[in-house]
Amino acid sequence: MITDLAPMPNHVKISVTRSFLPPKAEFDKRLADIWASYHLTNNGPQVQELEGRLKDMLGAEHFFFMGNGTIALQIAIRALDLIGEVITTPFSYVASTTSILWERCVPVYADIDPATCCIDPARIEERITPRTSAILATHVYGLACDVEAIQAIADKHGLKVIYDGAHAFGSTYKGRSLMTFGDITTGSFHATKIFHTVEGGCIVAKDPEVARRVLLMRQFGHSYDDHFLAGVNGKNSEFHAAMGLCVLDHFPEIMADRAEQWLHYAGALSHLPACRVLVPDSRLKYNHSYFPLLFVDYATMARAQAALLVEDILPRRYFYPSLDQLPYLQDPAPCPVSRHIAESVLCLPLYHGLAVEDRDRVIRIIREAL
Repeated sequence: MITDLAPMPNHVKISVTRSFLPPKAEFDKRLADIWASYHLTNNGPQVQELEGRLKDMLGAEHFFFMGNGTIALQIAIRALDLIGEVITTPFSYVASTTSILWERCVPVYADIDPATCCIDPARIEERITPRTSAILATHVYGLACDVEAIQAIADKHGLKVIYDGAHAFGSTYKGRSLMTFGDITTGSFHATKIFHTVEGGCIVAKDPEVARRVLLMRQFGHSYDDHFLAGVNGKNSEFHAAMGLCVLDHFPEIMADRAEQWLHYAGALSHLPACRVLVPDSRLKYNHSYFPLLFVDYATMARAQAALLVEDILPRRYFYPSLDQLPYLQDPAPCPVSRHIAESVLCLPLYHGLAVEDRDRVIRIIREAL
């Protein structure tokens, strides 16, 4: 039986995240431009400006602003003509898996690397069959998948590569944006993300013909009166682009604030014996999008979680459950590393403007609980 989800308690003082809002006057100026133009959607000037700025910022060959991160994943799968099995990660937000299912493909899970929580290349190759068409991997918490190893496997077996980059905006690997690897990388610009447009997402494509298909699929498959293929409505509006442009103007300070907060947590919690901090690869310029703390087991995590909740602090279990345990799948092979981490991880509050004293409260409570 499906029941309504319980609302978040009204007494929560510190949540796991809080959306960044630019000064209202800056957004109002953008809104005035929309009122003056009467152009509300359908590839308006603010969407075009946002796409151009993000394309240049990321060094992307082809960049498309989308309605959300899930439709971006679904269009990516369709644009690459994927069929059969797609090898993917069990440790991600559920949209990584449901997008595969919605496009009538079969998710096949490869377990994760405990050092990064990203898909383990050593587990990918053993899952390949004649029905495999692609690999869909997630840059979890903004940490990098082993992009070189994954690409080598894909080249060897003739597979496409999609990266779910919902957490990856702002992270660069060897000087290159994580959003530019694979055949396609998708992004999420949901309000909870480090860069947001309230609701939104993106596709970064490498091949010009794939990019053309993405463009058409985003707008019902036609250009004015010329119809080319079956598409959907994956567009986004001028209002969302306006928010994105305002947030983008503040992105350097957002990144700097999050880095300071992440280092504060890491310095205080890294040496506790009952938990560990995920350490970014030295070749990664990290976006500090989350601060996950990996406890030794479920009981220890639950003790810390309960202690925080008592103090009106709401952490989150990103990600739970491990997706190989979804009830509507057909007996996927179990992924023990993913299941263990899903049971024992807790993401601590981390957002622009989170005060030092509030972080110190979180640290104190965890230390006392352990």
